[in-house]
Order: sequence, then structure tokens, then C-alpha cells
Amino acid sequence: MTLGRELAPHLPFLRRYARALTGLQRVGDELVRVSLEAIVAAPNAFPRDVDRRLGLYAALIRQWEEQCEQNADNVSSVVCDRITHRSRQALLLTEMEGFTPEDAAYLMGCDRAEVERLAAEACTEIERQTPTSVLIIEDEPMIAMDLDNLVTDLGHRVTGIAVTHLEAVAAARANPPGLVLADIRLADESSGVEAVQEILQELDLPVIFITAYPERLLTGERPEPAFLITKPFQRATIKAAISQALYFNRSMPAD
Repeated sequence: MTLGRELAPHLPFLRRYARALTGLQRVGDELVRVSLEAIVAAPNAFPRDVDRRLGLYAALIRQWEEQCEQNADNVSSVVCDRITHRSRQALLLTEMEGFTPEDAAYLMGCDRAEVERLAAEACTEIERQTPTSVLIIEDEPMIAMDLDNLVTDLGHRVTGIAVTHLEAVAAARANPPGLVLADIRLADESSGVEAVQEILQELDLPVIFITAYPERLLTGERPEPAFLITKPFQRATIKAAISQALYFNRSMPAD
């Protein structure tokens, strides 16, 4: 099997990481493109002694670090300036992408103890974040309840739980939230994506999509979300995504 075929299944999730790392779909997808071009240009330099997924993420992180240092035109200098804490990178790699501390250490060029220290530091930063209001768009009662409890435990306030497109738009208009957690497919077969698009026509706020079919929103072929969580999810994953979404929403202009 060619290297391209081996890497292809991992590309949607590489886009997920790149978008969460940079806070923007446009910048994250461009970073993935540049990383793939670098691999194609020098395939023999691709590491053969590690898992293909690990090598792919390592290539992206290498490009990201190089472009931040050079302040390249195709990576927003605002994004680079704002990412001052490796702690967030450690948290994303371990909690959102599911890498072991050892693998994250390989990717970050440090040891396991440093990764664990950085991730713990990120959790402390999360606890210091200013609380916001959250609208949950989710038609499965148990998942909605779990999200409600998690959001509340983080110190945020849930403004409402909507199960259809119309309910979601009405709830956002009645009590504008500071963050939206949205499923893709809703109770009446309506679309959570369309509901969010309508909400964003009136409000400027971060959105995290939660779906059992992440590949559908990680194609890089059209406007897609910057933050995406896969069902079934871990509470720590949601926690990391909320933290990153709020961090970028309060520290940089919208895409």
C-alpha cells in the first residue's frame, strides 16, 4: 500500500486537530494542505519507525512550528501570537485526539512527565476561564443531560436545551448564548448545521459540533466547523473543546 493510501483515513481527524489548534477552519485546513505538500515533496523523510498517524501529526506540528517562527503569510500572525501555551497543545493531543502521553511527548519533543505537567496546567487554565452561557442543541435526552451537567460543572450556565431546528433558533433569539454545543441530526430529522447557520446570521459566537459522523464535516471542501467532537465522547474531550473554543473567541477576530 502506498504512503498516500495509508495516510488518507487519518486526514479528517488531522483537520480536526489543526482547526482546534489554530481556532479557524481556514487556517487549520491550510496547515494540513502545506503539511501534505511537504510529505509529497520528500516522502523518504516521512518517519518509518512510528505509526503512520503519529508520523502524520508530527509532520503537521513541524510545519506549524516552522510557520509560526517565520510568521509565514499563509498562517495568521494573530493565531501564532495567541498560542503561547504548550499546555493547550498537550491537552488537545491527549484529550481530543486520544494520543497517549508517550505519543504526545514524541509529537511535542519532550518527555511524558512534561506532557502530563502541561496538560494539568491547561486544566488549571480552564478553571480560571470566565463563565459563559451555553445553548445545547441535542435530541438525545441522556446526552443532553450529560452535556448539561458537564457545562454546569465547568462553571457555565445552560440557557436551554433544544431538540429541533426551530427550537434552537428560537432559544438563541430569546436568550443569546455565548457558546453553542450542537448535534448534527435532530429529533424531527432537521439539521443542527442549518440551525447553527441561521443562528450565526444574527449572533457571533463559537460553536462546537458533536456528531457520530465527523468525517462529513471534516472534508476541507467547504465551510465547516472549527471545533468538532465525535460521539461517543469523553467528558474530558468536551471540556478541552469548550476551553479552546472560548479561548479563541475571546482572544482573536472571527474567521
